[in-house]
Amino acid sequence: MHLPIDAILPELVAALRAQGRAVLQAPPGAGKTTRVPLALLPEVTGKILMLEPRRLATRAAAERMAQTLGEDVGATVGYRVRGDSAVGPDTRIEVVTEGILTRMLQDNPELPGVGAVIFDEFHERSLNADLGLALTWEVRGALRDDLWLVVMSATLDAGPVAALLDDAPLVSSEGRAFPVETRWLSKPPHRDTRFEASVADLVVLAMEEVAGGCLVFLPGEGEIRRVEGALQGRLPKDVVIRPLFGAMKLADQRAAIRPEGAGRKLVLATSIAETSLTIEDVRVVVDAGRARRARFDPDSGMARLVTEPVSRAEADQRRGRAGRVAAGVCYRMWTKGAEGALPAFPPAEIEAADLTSLALELALWGNADGLAFLTPPPEGALGEARALLQALGALDGRTITPHGRKLARLPLHPRLAHMVTQGGPGAARLAALMAERDPLRGVGADLTLRLRALDTRDGDAGVLARVRQDAKRLKRFEGGAQQSVGAQAALAYPDRIGLRRAGDQPRYVLSGGKGAVLSDGDGLSGARLIVATDLDGNPREARVRLGVEVSENDLRRLYADQIGWHDVCQWSKRHRRVETRQQERFGALVLADRAWKDAPADAMIGAAMDGIRDLGIAALGWSKSARLLRARVAYSGVADVSDEALADALSDWAAPFLSGVRSAADLARFDPAPALEAWLGWDALQEVNRLAPEVWTTPMNRRIAIDYSGDAPEVALRLQEVFGTTKHPLIGPDRLPLKVTLLSPAQRPVQVTTDLPGFWDGSYADVRKDMRARYPRHPWPEDPREADPTLRVKPRGT
Repeated sequence: MHLPIDAILPELVAALRAQGRAVLQAPPGAGKTTRVPLALLPEVTGKILMLEPRRLATRAAAERMAQTLGEDVGATVGYRVRGDSAVGPDTRIEVVTEGILTRMLQDNPELPGVGAVIFDEFHERSLNADLGLALTWEVRGALRDDLWLVVMSATLDAGPVAALLDDAPLVSSEGRAFPVETRWLSKPPHRDTRFEASVADLVVLAMEEVAGGCLVFLPGEGEIRRVEGALQGRLPKDVVIRPLFGAMKLADQRAAIRPEGAGRKLVLATSIAETSLTIEDVRVVVDAGRARRARFDPDSGMARLVTEPVSRAEADQRRGRAGRVAAGVCYRMWTKGAEGALPAFPPAEIEAADLTSLALELALWGNADGLAFLTPPPEGALGEARALLQALGALDGRTITPHGRKLARLPLHPRLAHMVTQGGPGAARLAALMAERDPLRGVGADLTLRLRALDTRDGDAGVLARVRQDAKRLKRFEGGAQQSVGAQAALAYPDRIGLRRAGDQPRYVLSGGKGAVLSDGDGLSGARLIVATDLDGNPREARVRLGVEVSENDLRRLYADQIGWHDVCQWSKRHRRVETRQQERFGALVLADRAWKDAPADAMIGAAMDGIRDLGIAALGWSKSARLLRARVAYSGVADVSDEALADALSDWAAPFLSGVRSAADLARFDPAPALEAWLGWDALQEVNRLAPEVWTTPMNRRIAIDYSGDAPEVALRLQEVFGTTKHPLIGPDRLPLKVTLLSPAQRPVQVTTDLPGFWDGSYADVRKDMRARYPRHPWPEDPREADPTLRVKPRGT
């Protein structure tokens, strides 16, 4: 059968002959996965490696190419995935999952016997694909300039990839295997309608309107099961529902992608079906518009799954599934107007993933600073990953240790690999269990129940079978002395050892400093110490999904060098006082606690200063004189006495006066005035007195207190007391006019001025006229400039 990709294969081969590298962009259904490797086969000396992001797609691509050649898998075309392979001595095309290439490169960077490497579906931007491309590109530049390199995708922004590969030729295929019509909702689903019910309604409509099989994209297994339930009794009897998700048995996955026979097929799938798979009989796609992604928080060391709107690139991939074998229709569970608000591309995994395995691979590679990543790993997350590897003994600084090299050989997260190599007999079984999804539901968080299920076979049979198979492969890596299950888990998660908090609720503080909680009534809730091996990633208080009890003896034996007594003198925000304790700690866990009766004075003063920072400068006992001094200093500009500046300088001005201060009540009694005066010193105080004096001396030699509490310094006095004044008083470093409030004989304001000469020349006449009538015994001269200041009244009768 002719496929759209066939038209550009000569151009691709020519580009590779000329430059040895190319970026191929072809829409979904064009046929690139199965056609390109076969087209390159006569051109390449040695093997062709093609990377696929998923195991199911890896097997399916190999089987389809082998079928095209009329051969069995394992002849010219074979595959390799973790735990399974079909290759033979004559195999020329190997379809492999992405992590296998990294392992091959680490074992022998020259890739002997390999003539070409193809990165298929690179738009998924998996961590392994990004790392594999960076390593392969460096190998090609340093060791293998004859190695052909092809990056393929349907929806990738290909320009940056081509630029990364030194302006590699960009080859594009415009055609699609068959046309696909897109249909949107006329209005959004009603907000009160459950997501699964809306999906089921759209599926029923789609299967009524269009003949043929239907593929539905959903975020995860839970939604698949609920939609399956919502469709019961609503579809014709000949419709066969086939779930499709990554954790299923291989046989069940194969059943979802092969022809159904007489009935109509309805496949309820996760994103596993977005790429590299041709699901037979599918003519209709229903896209529910959601994608589930892992988001890793380096601060908490935990990942959580989030459900987000699908990107436009992912939606295009999904739409293409409807046109693989015939013309099709794609139903989108959003309106056409909402499409513009969707993100263009999903985030690269390297931006949001746990980078511990990447950090270990980079250390194993050696000089990794010059690697060309399409998206560089975030420094914060990479730093946290390296810190964990150092704690596990896998890195010394940024240099890999012999132990780290051993961990890199295991097909496990470094945490679990460390546990296997150090945890003794049974550690492989526990690691295999922890690497899989939970085989039991609704039985509590205790991991020992899952270990027991491996023997009793009570639980998800497919998961348990995979765990037993993986445990058998990992057993040869086991090392170390016999350990309890709790001790083994503690080896993998030293930062997630939890100590139960006081109280009725099963809440724990983790050794890494975060909080965790068990469900009420969980069988583990009575344990004083647990290891939380699986958490939901809530940044405030994560829920423990899986864990196991660990004894204090095991904790002390494993981490004796990290457990020690610490003198703690600190401000308690909760109790609003200085607390002095001696605590035996492991990380954030307090294993033992006692009073510290002879804490040194400097530690107590330091804690009191923390109390001031906690409560704020206003919590101190600011007397009237202290407030006035602070205002005068601020106005003079001699020193910065803002709240922020005083808090920053506590050790300079407050510390010498904080002896004996222990509580918020003590702080409220602490008058800062003497401390501020001592801090400023004699010379500075004299400058304050010059620029911002405490009083103003009137023409009658009376000392009037200057009020600094307002917007500007101010005095208030009787109007008659400033008779004879021809110059307005000035103040401050900029010699600004002092604000003067002039009072009537009854001490009521009659004028506020910053220009006494101007007042005499202006509104004084009106004030005089009014005041003479009210206060005839007081002097109101026509020319106040020539009059003497006075506070006396005229004798009666004059």
